Amino acid sequence: MKKTNALMLMLLTVFSVPVFAQPAGYAELATSQAQANATPGIRKSPAHATSTPTNEVSPQMQALIGGAYPPHFNADPKNAAEWKALVNQRAALVIKGIPALKEKLGVSVTAAKMAGVDVFVVTPNKPNPKNKNRLLMHIHGGGYVFGPGESALPEAMLLASFGGYKVVSVDYRMPPDHPYPAAMDDSMAVWKELLKTNKAKKMAVFGTSTGGAMTLALIHRAKTEKVDLPAAIAPGTPWSDIAKIGDTYETNEWVDNVLVTWDGWLGRAALLYAAGRDLKDPQLSPIYGDFANFPPAILTSGTRDLFLSNTVRTHRKLRRAGVTADLNVYEGQSHAQYGFNPDAPETKEAFTDIAKFFDKHLGK
Repeated sequence: MKKTNALMLMLLTVFSVPVFAQPAGYAELATSQAQANATPGIRKSPAHATSTPTNEVSPQMQALIGGAYPPHFNADPKNAAEWKALVNQRAALVIKGIPALKEKLGVSVTAAKMAGVDVFVVTPNKPNPKNKNRLLMHIHGGGYVFGPGESALPEAMLLASFGGYKVVSVDYRMPPDHPYPAAMDDSMAVWKELLKTNKAKKMAVFGTSTGGAMTLALIHRAKTEKVDLPAAIAPGTPWSDIAKIGDTYETNEWVDNVLVTWDGWLGRAALLYAAGRDLKDPQLSPIYGDFANFPPAILTSGTRDLFLSNTVRTHRKLRRAGVTADLNVYEGQSHAQYGFNPDAPETKEAFTDIAKFFDKHLGK
């Protein structure tokens, strides 16, 4: 009896939890799960509810993590007019808040054209003196369909503010009127235009989600066309595999409260953009391209992100190609939530990390 008590005390000390703290019905659940997973292959897990994390997660981010699904997550536009109506509806909500966000972040925005492409130039009111001769190019996200005009600017404004960089954001053409390759043609045209007046070693390219994928695709294309590469890139939670390929397309499905599932609007937008092309084309799914000689990269994701596998697969491809690559993964966050609330400490942390990474790799 004394030996048993001593063993119990040791377990309590080592694991710091009550050894009998098993949920009701655990024994039956463990038995059924063992039986369901007794053979190699597909893993089967029981349905369960996931609480919002609190440890090391700010209240601002907890509110985002615990939020309801977006009302458009399962939108199924049947024609070009319905796609445009959905896009414009979402864009209007973002654009409404742009003036207040400019003031809050201390940036100015000017519309312009470069190589015939619409762009926005975002300038911090208090630029970092070290960045006087540096420039960032931003490629926005939005599943290749969302984010026209100023509605794509919040991410560019965040990095301009937190990093003290001047940013050129590309307002590329999108479906339904302009499927692939219009978006990539526009981004490449702006990059080439910027190279006429700026040194590649003093520039970086960044973007989140679709913007992350396009950042990667831009490097693939620049290599093919023998165009100078930027000094660094920041493909945030990149949609690097446009098809439903990757572990977290399954494990984080219905858990990610931003994208929710590939089978909603997301997959429909992928097919609209691809317009019949092979989804494994590296210009659509850059994960299948050659990552040799890529510039240093910093990638960001969250543990509930539907694109977490896209992000870690990209990180592995970069590292295996001998490329310097950092990976930041935030607790509990769904897709791109590190850029949703400028007041969240995690947002400042994420964009400050990107700015520091650029500072390290861009020429002075």
